[in-house]
Amino acid sequence: MATLLAITGFVAFRLSRPVPALRIAQTVPQMYEIPGAAPVLPWPQAGQAALEIDGLGRLGTSGGAKPVPIASVAKVMTAYVVLQHHPMRVDENGPTLTVSAEEAAAYPSQLASGQSLIPVAAGETFTVRQALQALLLPSANNIAHILARWDAGSSAAFATEMNQTAAQLGMANTHYTDPAGLDPATVSTAADQVILARAAMRVPVLAQIVAMPQATLPDVGLVRNVNTQLGKDGIVGIKTGSTDQSGGCLLFAAEITVEGQRLRVLGAVFGAGPNMADAFDASRRLIQAATGLLHKYQVVRAGQVVATVRGLRDRTTSLAPAGDVNVLGWPGLTYRIEIPATVPTRLAVGAGAGALKLTTSDTTVTAALQATQALKPPSRWERVVYRR
Repeated sequence: MATLLAITGFVAFRLSRPVPALRIAQTVPQMYEIPGAAPVLPWPQAGQAALEIDGLGRLGTSGGAKPVPIASVAKVMTAYVVLQHHPMRVDENGPTLTVSAEEAAAYPSQLASGQSLIPVAAGETFTVRQALQALLLPSANNIAHILARWDAGSSAAFATEMNQTAAQLGMANTHYTDPAGLDPATVSTAADQVILARAAMRVPVLAQIVAMPQATLPDVGLVRNVNTQLGKDGIVGIKTGSTDQSGGCLLFAAEITVEGQRLRVLGAVFGAGPNMADAFDASRRLIQAATGLLHKYQVVRAGQVVATVRGLRDRTTSLAPAGDVNVLGWPGLTYRIEIPATVPTRLAVGAGAGALKLTTSDTTVTAALQATQALKPPSRWERVVYRR
């Protein structure tokens, strides 16, 4: 009797054992750094600059990280905050705002001080789209304050919103004191403003407006974009700025094509010289250099084993891509390499087994993986002994 109980207990123990999980091991490094010498860029001799490829990463910065006046480049944050609070589609005009008597009365003194403006009258109305066009194309300071009052009640309250948004975006060296950027106490860095450019250009209506060479506004007529570089070297925006304290400032975005892929270059040039021509020249040199630096690199070749899968009784197979796996980048750029966390328990030769992922910044390259040998499930007896 005791022997029968012992056998019964042993069988019950064996029947209760789970089937061991498949063990997947990565056979390629977890990180891949593109080989070669670090890129040398034509940075401006004065001021600050920063450059990145949207989705791939930052190419570099120059001139340190001391916050400096950014002039009308501040209006990018003004537009961004307004559109965060009042989202619009590219085919919408948005709500209507009305010019107050006080705002209209301020126009003559603003004009006398040499500010960039559009004429306004008490009771005049603008749609948000028209106001943003006036803000971003002719760079109207008075419209910056009108938008700020309409959105937050006052320019001071709106500046608080601007600073909160900057903090949320990770712009640690930025401080806004006004929505127009005329106040030299509105400061930032080239690196911080590229962070903003990345976020702003992902707002379709904002990207649409900054790419416009001109627009027609009510009671004003035709206004032209002061960014005269639109269309040159693929430039599609985003904002100029210039004061005596800031020198020429440019926050820019350019669309380029490399190895058949459409990419966006983002950059900022602040204080490269006393006027906008210096900022324009510096930005175009950086865009051209970035375009020449980008190349395709092979990380994994076709058929190269990137992982092994071991199952019950040491049944094994290997996983490999059917084709070469390439990435786009420049020397020093790093990609993280990941294999699938799980695969099917039954795999025939050539069967799909998930995807290899190579990730940098916001870009992920994927490649389908296949089994190089068959992986069979447990036999009938093994399924009995190792019940799931």
